[in-house]
Amino acid sequence: MRADNPSVQDSSLYNKDLAPVPPEGRTWGAYHYASLWIGMSVCIPTYMLASGLIAGGMSWWQAIGTILLGNLIVMAPMLLNAHAGARYGIPFPVLVRASFGVLGANVPAVLRALVACGWFGIQTWIGGQAIDAMMKIAWPAWGQWAGGVWVSFFFFWAINIWIIWKGIETIKFLEAASAPFMIAVGVFLLWWMTDLAGGLGPILAAPSRFRSTAEFARFFVPALTGMVGFWATVALNIPDFTRYARSQRAQAWGQALGLPTTMTLYAFIGVAVTSASTVIFGEAIWDPVVLLGRFNRPVVALVGLVALLLATLTTNVAANVVSPSNDFSNLNPRRISFRAGGLITGALGVAMMPWKLLSDYSAYIFGWLVGYSALLGPIAGVMIVDYFLLRRCQLAVDELYLRGRRYEFSGGVNYRAMGALAAGIAVALLGLAVPPLRWLYDYAWFVGFLVAGAVHLALMQRAPAAAGAPIGEET
Repeated sequence: MRADNPSVQDSSLYNKDLAPVPPEGRTWGAYHYASLWIGMSVCIPTYMLASGLIAGGMSWWQAIGTILLGNLIVMAPMLLNAHAGARYGIPFPVLVRASFGVLGANVPAVLRALVACGWFGIQTWIGGQAIDAMMKIAWPAWGQWAGGVWVSFFFFWAINIWIIWKGIETIKFLEAASAPFMIAVGVFLLWWMTDLAGGLGPILAAPSRFRSTAEFARFFVPALTGMVGFWATVALNIPDFTRYARSQRAQAWGQALGLPTTMTLYAFIGVAVTSASTVIFGEAIWDPVVLLGRFNRPVVALVGLVALLLATLTTNVAANVVSPSNDFSNLNPRRISFRAGGLITGALGVAMMPWKLLSDYSAYIFGWLVGYSALLGPIAGVMIVDYFLLRRCQLAVDELYLRGRRYEFSGGVNYRAMGALAAGIAVALLGLAVPPLRWLYDYAWFVGFLVAGAVHLALMQRAPAAAGAPIGEET
């Protein structure tokens, strides 16, 4: 039985946006996945990630090393969760039904979706700021209007919604076409700033401001967790993209080449340009929109802002709209389409007040990134343990869309997985309530991942019948 049979299509758990992608629809090759990561990585939050570490006291090589290590770590769950998407053609909210139950899957899906809504708001606010800065350069009178930044914000919001309304193929084209341009502009910005600062020597000469190893470790540990948390979102919903892969090899190679290299390169640009701003302007400017607004050459500033706007757009639609659109659709597949899910994402992104999340680098890295990693690490732990250790990569795809089958568990919910998720989140957040255990929060993603994965494995092994009938190849 296949997932395109009448009984599946009549199910309340099915709609065409959540259905497995047929073989003829799997057209993404290694280049598409590499360009996807270039499009998502070359963005202002990546730049701010690097410049925030510099502002926090790291030297340039400490900041780059932290970012590279974090991205190499997050590649592991990324590639593991990507496997099921490429093998079965299913998106994240459908895959997670295997571990949490056909109805219980809504809990991790909504948690992931809410984080994405926050990111959507952040990226849209940044894009709106870029438009506002461009208008001030092109039309100085714009700067006298207090409402200009809000008009810019909602204009950029509307562009994002329009693209997601056009569908996944539009996103694929946007990522593939813009990736080379964005890399070129980033390298040009690096060259321009280093030339103004008198070369790389003065830029990279600044030492670390930490006076001891212990002082450095207190900053490094939560910073590393923040680096992992930066892409912990996509590490969960990567099946939303790998479901379109031509092969496992294509998605794995494309991601391995695209993510660590691009993040490290663009992070270096952020580090170098932020350091150059100290040499040129006498202060470290961690926001590139503000930095470009300091230039007295309108053409250079406008080109740079257009590039940042495009980078923000490509990241936003791929990383922060595709997943929550699917996740919200999963709540009621018959009534909420992919497009409707995108509109919900857009509305919640505004409601989460992104201008507050970007108030300073500390709130951005240690509040936002580390905080939500305590929610996402446990979900990843349950998913990976369930798919690889308990199910040995075998899923009955049609039963993921049906009630009363092996993924029904108890009333559609696997309470063992729910308990594991709750345990992982509770232990990770314990560090906020108990100061001596602060390290649990500083390592929130890692702690949550390990605790939830171990608890889920133990509970499911004690009650193997909870997994339903013996798991074999789909039929």
